[in-house]
Amino acid sequence: MDKYNIDWNKKHILKISNEFFSMDDLSEESIEWRKKIEPWLTAIFQSEHFSLLTGAGLTTAITTLAGKRSQGMERSEFGIFKKEIQEWADRSSVEMARGQANIEDDLRTALELLRGLQIQQTELANYLKNEIDNKLSDFIKNILETEYNFELDKEKSREALSYLKSFLISFASRAASRDRLQIFTTNYDRFIEYGCDLAGIYTLDRFIGKVQPIFRASKIELDYHYNPPGIRGEPRYVEGVTKLTKLHGSIDWRFKDGMIIKAALPFGASQDHPEVPKDASDHLVIYPNSYKGIDTAFYPYAELFRDFASAICRPNSVLVTYGYGFGDSHINRIIRDMLVIPSTHVVIISYDNASGRIENFIQENNQSQFTLLIGNHFGDFRTLVDSYLPKAAIDRLTERMQKNVERRGLTEDNKKNSNNIDGALFNG
Repeated sequence: MDKYNIDWNKKHILKISNEFFSMDDLSEESIEWRKKIEPWLTAIFQSEHFSLLTGAGLTTAITTLAGKRSQGMERSEFGIFKKEIQEWADRSSVEMARGQANIEDDLRTALELLRGLQIQQTELANYLKNEIDNKLSDFIKNILETEYNFELDKEKSREALSYLKSFLISFASRAASRDRLQIFTTNYDRFIEYGCDLAGIYTLDRFIGKVQPIFRASKIELDYHYNPPGIRGEPRYVEGVTKLTKLHGSIDWRFKDGMIIKAALPFGASQDHPEVPKDASDHLVIYPNSYKGIDTAFYPYAELFRDFASAICRPNSVLVTYGYGFGDSHINRIIRDMLVIPSTHVVIISYDNASGRIENFIQENNQSQFTLLIGNHFGDFRTLVDSYLPKAAIDRLTERMQKNVERRGLTEDNKKNSNNIDGALFNG
């Protein structure tokens, strides 16, 4: 244990309160660690303002638990301008502190190059555009295939879905006096939405409407309430409600008639489903596909990131990250602004150090504002849910039981004394 320095060469990094622990193996002591970690997280999860940020690691954890492989972010090689795109993607990813470049960097670089070629009105622009369209279509097909394969095998996916529901319920179970949980994700898939539906969690986003939900720029603070029997004028919050923001868009978001709509694309749909766009470059609303013009380059992403900043950059706010590798500079910048406020706190739960990006981010900021659970033990989805995340329903019952025990004076010492007296009288 070292209270001042973290040995990042160790497999597992744990920081709770002001104590650091660096170790290679802790599986045999997981019960003891639970006694330290679970109460700490329980307190943090009931902070005044509470947000969850997830990345590709969440999808990987869920699909791995089901024995499936998720859509990765591996590099995409272009036939035309292959060397130029790859070199610029590598260079730009280093400049933005993203670490190793991935398919998003390749697509972003190709789109920037396409703009220049279109300005020059060269014949090469059409060739590059066609190749970008094909790359985007393949990217979306892979995401759809991840959902399809997961949903195809019900037996293997049942356990993974059970853990996903428990994971989401641990975060969404908030006291009525606290703000709603806000979930932010960079993922294009719908595992979070699917898990919330199965867990009975109501999700609020910027889409309004039932037949064809439409993205609205005006943010209206909608919520779910109910009136208790016999009480009028005092509506109460419905439990299990969360706000959801997909920072990079979603595979079921479409451009239509100058608006953004949510397509009726079921989770696990096949690639020949009628709602799967034939031309991904013109209709799909995802982060790498923002070259249609100045409007789509900033809309709806400006509104989404404004929601992210307003949610976490305020006093007494806590942000928990899981499966996010701190590879997006535009997201990291907002988290840095959050940490300028002394009463804010960030909890990082990760399977590894994300190629050093987590270490670099922590060293750039005040370490006292972090809780760290890093390593394959803490990042394992099953272990995390079973051993360390708060069990909201159980915690409430335990709290009530403890109050009843204290009210009746039946503390452990009183119980022992009572048993001793009863035993002495009986023996006597």
